[in-house]
Amino acid sequence: MTKYREILRLAALGFSERNIALSCSVSRNTVARVTKAAREKDISWPLDDSQTDKALETVLFPKDSSKEKTDRPMPDFAYIRKELLRNGVSKKLLWTEYCEMCRMDGKEPLMYSQFCYYIQQDEQKRRATMHIPRKPGEQVEVDWAGDPAHIIDPDTGEVTDAWVFVGAFSYSQYAYAEAFINEKQKSWITANIHMLEFFGGVPRIIVPDNCTTAVNHSQSDWYTPKLNTVYHEMAEHYGVAIIPARVRKPKDKPGAEGNVGNISTWITAALRNEQFFSLSELNQAIRKKLDAYNAHDFQKKEGSRLSLFLGEEKPLLAPLPATRFEMCEWRESTVQFNYHIAVDKMYYSVPHQYIKDKVDVRVTDSTIEVFYHNDRIASHKRIYGRPGQYSTVTAHMPEDHQKYLEWNGDRFRRWAETIGINTAKVINGLLTSGRVEQQSYRACMGLFKLAEKHTPQKLEKACEKALQYSSSPSYKSVNNIIVNLRQDVSASDTPAEKKTNSYGITRGAGYYGGNRK
Repeated sequence: MTKYREILRLAALGFSERNIALSCSVSRNTVARVTKAAREKDISWPLDDSQTDKALETVLFPKDSSKEKTDRPMPDFAYIRKELLRNGVSKKLLWTEYCEMCRMDGKEPLMYSQFCYYIQQDEQKRRATMHIPRKPGEQVEVDWAGDPAHIIDPDTGEVTDAWVFVGAFSYSQYAYAEAFINEKQKSWITANIHMLEFFGGVPRIIVPDNCTTAVNHSQSDWYTPKLNTVYHEMAEHYGVAIIPARVRKPKDKPGAEGNVGNISTWITAALRNEQFFSLSELNQAIRKKLDAYNAHDFQKKEGSRLSLFLGEEKPLLAPLPATRFEMCEWRESTVQFNYHIAVDKMYYSVPHQYIKDKVDVRVTDSTIEVFYHNDRIASHKRIYGRPGQYSTVTAHMPEDHQKYLEWNGDRFRRWAETIGINTAKVINGLLTSGRVEQQSYRACMGLFKLAEKHTPQKLEKACEKALQYSSSPSYKSVNNIIVNLRQDVSASDTPAEKKTNSYGITRGAGYYGGNRK
């Protein structure tokens, strides 16, 4: 604004128009016009403090309010903003519709240039931005850089794009960058882990873009974004909060957006004439450029990103956990009838109560975890090698399966010795009758069941009699003997009745019972 007070003060001191113009950085015509208007309005120095430059402008050069007033209607700016977001809608089309509405109301519309001018003025008023003060060590903003780097295959000459991950503190702008072959979830999680290790600590908040590797769009809405399961687990492991930026709102993470442009200039563009034949070679070059970028002094304030980070932010970061987060993959599986689930052609047991239920499986390089309705019901060490291997926990088996599994050759021998020497000989003969000991486990279990069904004494007696016919009797022979022994005992317990019959040729009931007299 023109310095009206200073012009009038210097004019009262007798300075020439040329000197006043040089002192106030205005033209001589402006000085002449101001002094002339002051004489006409009878305004002279000294002036009251209330007569500011703005107040003097209103008095010296009053505006004709009649020129500003217009009977032409203003457009509906809210409606125009909404319509311009639709495909194919332009200002020219909206102005045509506006003119048609004005003519229907009998009013004169604005010219197209005025129409666009007022729309621009309204848009500028709505572009107000607010500076949000950031606390040291509080927030890190992460994103993928727009332009990829390139890797050349030394054998075929094929060029592969490498996407650059960028993370930066909101306070110090201290940045991290690393190249990956793709932008998939595994690369995203790995990049976040490497970034935290590079910083040497954990901030309170990470602000990612609203990308699919961070947010589950199928279960989210504008107000409640839902993180992907693996990203959420990573946040819990490091004790950091994840707050995704809003869709199409780059000002939610201006640090990352600004560093994306700077990284593109300092790193990607600076390495454009160099050739890289591996991802590790590219990342080594990126690290050198990144260190130089962080150590470079600020243009408008003292120090560098590195000095500001080391001096004010790093002491406030939370320590890293003792172990690195292990990347995992989530799958869905159905528990089979043998109470196992299949993961990459390997089988892992689940409690038998969940047979035919659908469960969630968390797969890492070292462990397999099974969840049912977010409760962990099983955990196994991951199996590698020959397909078809089983990892079975005894507690997951039904009770009868557990009993069967608990028996082995030594236990069968110990049990037989408690029955008697003959039973021990039969059991030992069964266990040594096949090529492998496990082939006779069913026969041994059969003898165990005979002892439960009858008595251990009868089993011992049957084994003694069986050994008279063979040195290694089978289960079937022992079973037949013990059945016959039972029949003989029942017959001896019932004495035959002696009856007199007047008919000599008639056989009595005792004849059919086996006792012929």
